[in-house]
Amino acid sequence: MNANALYPHPTPRSLLLAAILLFAALSASAQRVALKTNLLYDATTSPNLGFEMKLSDKFTGQVVTGLNVWDINSSKNRKWRHVLVQPELRYWLCQPFGGHFFGAHLLYTHYNAANVHLPFGLWSGLRDHRYQGDLGAVGISYGYSWMLGNRWSIEGSVGVGYGITHYKKYDCEHCGTFYGTQTRHLLMPTKLALSIIYYPGRKKQP
Repeated sequence: MNANALYPHPTPRSLLLAAILLFAALSASAQRVALKTNLLYDATTSPNLGFEMKLSDKFTGQVVTGLNVWDINSSKNRKWRHVLVQPELRYWLCQPFGGHFFGAHLLYTHYNAANVHLPFGLWSGLRDHRYQGDLGAVGISYGYSWMLGNRWSIEGSVGVGYGITHYKKYDCEHCGTFYGTQTRHLLMPTKLALSIIYYPGRKKQP
């Protein structure tokens, strides 16, 4: 198997495609849908798209998907390649899409990362080795949404949770030494978002 392959099996892409098709169908038939992108996530050269739908007077559900397929620095084999899917259920204190909310979410990502310095000392081994594997997590979040008009808003949110990752460990070099397969349990940040949001179903005010 090519050590630099991003997807050793089709499962991550299948999950990503299923999430996009599901919420695209919802947006076509519902008027209470929001489309969003996380600007902080975009800044890491990782395109992402979120779909959120009103479920009741206090609850919404959303799915966020993201993808990164580029090396940060090819000559140093520095990379943060991954595909990510994150569904979330939200409870709004006032009304959906406005003000304070609390959320509960799941997270799945398949990743191929090497020579990366994470903040706060998280996973220090990534500085000297390459890891390729899968991570699943469950977490809670808090956020706030500011309306900018009838069709636009800005939202900030943070989340923490518990994750389990199963991975293969290599030297940082291309096709580096293989050190074996390991499993790791993590208390970790599961969300950090500053998102711009568009509401396609809302009518413009006269």
